[in-house]
Amino acid sequence: MLILRLAVPSDAALILDYIRELAEYEREPEAAVATEADIRRYAFSEHPLVKVTMAEWDGEPAGCAIWFLNFSTWEGKPGIYLEDLFVRPAFRRNGIGKALLKHLAALAAEEGWTRFVWQVLDWNTPAIEFYEALGARMMRPWITCRLEGDAIKRLAQTAD
Repeated sequence: MLILRLAVPSDAALILDYIRELAEYEREPEAAVATEADIRRYAFSEHPLVKVTMAEWDGEPAGCAIWFLNFSTWEGKPGIYLEDLFVRPAFRRNGIGKALLKHLAALAAEEGWTRFVWQVLDWNTPAIEFYEALGARMMRPWITCRLEGDAIKRLAQTAD
């Protein structure tokens, strides 16, 4: 019933659909400005920056995990950063999200990577409860910092 596979370039439009559906769920549809060309460039170039694991249920596109490697300087090893996990509503409650997480955890364990990290919105109680039930620890003392848009440009202008 469930097939997990690495995405291929012909999946770019579907991946973009998933991103937009997730943005809608997360109440920020206008923030999803990525294009199919962006997906092709960063996921399927000679040196891709992201990987996408696709989930199919009975041959139908059901969801994906978009992820990349990060690095722990303290441990001296890479880990997985899960940027997005998305399962279409019609396919939820079939264990697809859990299967995607297990798949990535198995990959990390097999490769000797030491961390598997992602973020969750603080209002998304069902997701938080789901992640905690899997053994995830909420890193509440840590605060995510992000520069974007004009803030990046302003800081960049101060560089020597």
